[in-house]
Amino acid sequence: MTRTRTRVLVPVAILEGESVSLGLMNLLGTVDVTVLGYHVVPEQTPPDQARLQYEDRATEALEDLAEEFREAGGDADHRLVFTPDRRRTIDRVADATGSRAYAITGATGAVERLLVPLTGDVAVDRILSFLVDLVGVRPIGVTLFLATDEAADDAADDLLEAAAARLAERGIDARTTHVTGAPPFEALIDAVADHDAIVMGERAPSLRSLVFGEEAERVAAESVGPVIVVRRVPDEAGADAELDAAVEDDARSTEERGESGSDDEERDDAPSG
Repeated sequence: MTRTRTRVLVPVAILEGESVSLGLMNLLGTVDVTVLGYHVVPEQTPPDQARLQYEDRATEALEDLAEEFREAGGDADHRLVFTPDRRRTIDRVADATGSRAYAITGATGAVERLLVPLTGDVAVDRILSFLVDLVGVRPIGVTLFLATDEAADDAADDLLEAAAARLAERGIDARTTHVTGAPPFEALIDAVADHDAIVMGERAPSLRSLVFGEEAERVAAESVGPVIVVRRVPDEAGADAELDAAVEDDARSTEERGESGSDDEERDDAPSG
């Protein structure tokens, strides 16, 4: 049975001049990529109206980006979306394309070492499996990072050692960093130095994320470099509903490599979980 290749969704504000660094393109050269060109429209603006005005220019830019990703080594396709809700769109298109992760673009050169935080309720197995596919046989090192309140935390040390051993079995240079006595977010940002990109797990939504923004986007804003977010396994029933909604919307778009699709987000869709 042929294993499905790992796919990463790369959302880009396509009409606002957002770019993707060559370093991120090369990092993603071992996986398949869907470039999601999105443009946020006001709630009262029909997506059809925005498409008529901007589709040609946006599609041309998307085709160029997808070709650059293919030149970096992986397969790449693209989609174009006009939406009033960026976050919901990313979740739905990631579901529809089977993307295991999505990237927050940032500036970086050649990627030599990744910072991988394992703090909190993240799916460690999914993160490590993704890293194996992403790094492949390339000489890219990994720093496994964990922050805890207690100075002596055997469980945290055991987790880090087990994770490092698993990566080492696949030929990946894995180091560990355990920080204690500091707020986890601040400790993570302090650890960004000497790393070219971050790979982190998606966390369940929380009140703090609703008030201050999702952790991954806060990390991206503080670190400047790219952040790749490994998605959580959604609730089975919720995932089926989201996929059905995404497929229905995407029926109007073409999805073959090198072709552009258009996807109109409905304003009354249920939020993704």
